Amino acid sequence: MKKLATKRMKTNPESGYLSSLSLLPLRAKVIKNEKENSLVSLLTLDLHLGALPGQFVMAWKPGMDEKPMSIAEVKPSLQLAIAAAGPCSKKLSETKAGEYIFVRGPLGKPFWPVGKKWLMVGGGYGFAPLRFLARVGMDSGCSVESICGARTKDLLMKEAPGKNHITTDDGSAGKKGNVIAVLEPLLADKKMNFDCVYSCGPEKMMKAVAEMAKKYGTHSQLSVERYMKCGFGVCGHCAMGGWLSCIDGPSIDGEEALANPAFGVYHTDRAGRKIKY
Repeated sequence: MKKLATKRMKTNPESGYLSSLSLLPLRAKVIKNEKENSLVSLLTLDLHLGALPGQFVMAWKPGMDEKPMSIAEVKPSLQLAIAAAGPCSKKLSETKAGEYIFVRGPLGKPFWPVGKKWLMVGGGYGFAPLRFLARVGMDSGCSVESICGARTKDLLMKEAPGKNHITTDDGSAGKKGNVIAVLEPLLADKKMNFDCVYSCGPEKMMKAVAEMAKKYGTHSQLSVERYMKCGFGVCGHCAMGGWLSCIDGPSIDGEEALANPAFGVYHTDRAGRKIKY
């Protein structure tokens, strides 16, 4: 399989890549706040961005830090799936209709199309940007299947367009086990012949997905989001080896990720300390 080299982000607003406008905070009114599951809220904003699947925004409310948030959809307007995982994300997820938040973006390198038959593999709230990608793919005539995994039934995300496979660690919905329990049989079936596997979720899960795709000779792309502070390559906090998640990614070729000595091995915390997975 041909290895695709990562290139620094272009300055081209028409492509959705970094532009000067991406760095300006925009005031956005929350039109709707819907519960996706017991942890995740889907915020629909009165903001229209020319974003592509795999990109993100930096979101914040006054009195709290900025946090990177994957873009869950752009139609009819910008949507963010926010998991209440910490104090800042909890405040964002609790924003009511009629209230305001601020966002900067779109930022980051989006997924890129490979062939016409795609397989999505998402873990937890990492499935949200894959739904966006699945919709875009189907709109352009691609065949799309998805695997959505979660620890339990109450943590499952809403299904993506196309055929969906469900896995839960405890067997409360779909197939019992993690996403690999469904992924490997699909890749092993030569009749399926997927052109690309796209994955977003916990890093250890994505590493297993990339290894499985490589085993069966299928191209893969991952969305690797490390701890970000600036979102546009200045602070270097989101480095994974010599690769910066905010501008070289978050989307990365699976084999390139596997070649990175930090991928799936350690990450950095808020203070910049290396933490093993």
